[in-house]
Amino acid sequence: MSENKGASIEEKLYTIRYKVDDISHLIIKDQQVCAKCPTKECNDFCPADVYSWRDLTTQVAFENCIECGTCRLGCPDYNIEWVYPKGGHGITYKFG
Repeated sequence: MSENKGASIEEKLYTIRYKVDDISHLIIKDQQVCAKCPTKECNDFCPADVYSWRDLTTQVAFENCIECGTCRLGCPDYNIEWVYPKGGHGITYKFG
C-alpha cells in the first residue's frame, strides 16, 4: 500500500521534483479561441491546476506541469500545444 494514499493533491505534488526551464513547453495557440470558449474546461481538467482564466486570457503555470498530457486531449478546440520539456528539464518522480 502506498504511503501517499489519502494524501491531498498538494501533498502528492510535493513528491515530484521539478527542474523548470525558462521557456514554457505548454503553448496556447490562440488566446482568442480561449476567449470564445464557453466552458473554459482547461481550468478544471488539469490535475496540477496549470491553467487559469485571468484578465481575459488563459494563464499557464507551466512550472507546475506533471506532464500527464491531459491538456493535449482535454481542450475541445485543441488549442494547447504540448511538447516534452527540453532535455534535463521537467519532472522527476520521487516515489515509484
